[in-house]
Amino acid sequence: MKRQALSRRGALALAAFTTIAPTLALAQDNRPIEWVVGYAAGGGSDVVARTVAEQMSKTLGTTIIINNKPGAATNIAADYVAKSKDYGHVMLTADFATLAANPFLFAKLPYNAEKDFAPVGLLARFPLILVVATNVPVKDFKEFQAWAKAQPNGVNYASAGPGSPHHLATEMLRERTGLKFTHVPYRGAAPAVQDLLGGQVPFALMDSASVQAHIAGGKLRAIGVASPARLKTMPDIPTLAEQGLSGFEAYAWQGLVAPAGTPPDVVAKWNKALLAALDSAPVKEKFQSLALEALGGTPQHMAEYAKTERERWGKLITANNIRLD
Repeated sequence: MKRQALSRRGALALAAFTTIAPTLALAQDNRPIEWVVGYAAGGGSDVVARTVAEQMSKTLGTTIIINNKPGAATNIAADYVAKSKDYGHVMLTADFATLAANPFLFAKLPYNAEKDFAPVGLLARFPLILVVATNVPVKDFKEFQAWAKAQPNGVNYASAGPGSPHHLATEMLRERTGLKFTHVPYRGAAPAVQDLLGGQVPFALMDSASVQAHIAGGKLRAIGVASPARLKTMPDIPTLAEQGLSGFEAYAWQGLVAPAGTPPDVVAKWNKALLAALDSAPVKEKFQSLALEALGGTPQHMAEYAKTERERWGKLITANNIRLD
């Protein structure tokens, strides 16, 4: 009888250990976490990831390594993470393009924006600023429109890549103004800004993180902000709405996701670390210097935000028949 009771207890203990062993192994696994960014190093997305990762790693007690995989409107990076089975050790900066625009820009994606990722939380929102190279003879939006209309072949504009918020916001600008623009996509904001600085392309709607320092240094000229109100860090730059383009509002935004199979407890732990990072002094200071708005929130809030953005930009993409394949 005693032997049978011990046997039963042993079986129950073994079953319990078998159930919790994977979770314990995951919790005790201190291998580095790979944070994948779908843009080149040096741009706004890269800066945000590295700044936040440094603080998250302190909370998690684990090293976070940034892995830049630019190209194909973030599809290369998104596909890589969506197919990863290294649950608990890989995350992705999933942005406007990844979650909102690409499902409409491509007939077929290598990932499903709604099903292949587990939202962790929103990162930040980047105001977009209409900037021109210093060799463009305009100082405000009225002069910009007159100059663009006077170019017989239209004007080129730079973006951080096909399907990026920089690209689609400028297409919305073209739709609203009737101006003739030609898209010149780059593999990230950093190389796009380099050609703006060199005068190879005349203008762009670029995120504040990538151009604020160059505006302050007089190397790029700011024409207007695509936000409903002026930026606190750059109050001298008027909004485009102030200059006659009523209701024009566009942002670049980013969130943090994991592969869909990532355990819920890991997602919850990462969300907690993310919120702590966004509330930390170093991140607040860096975000303020780049005119970024920290977003945060729960995984559910991020899912709802992405859905709303998909609906909004899906209409623009469909109405203008914008395709990237």
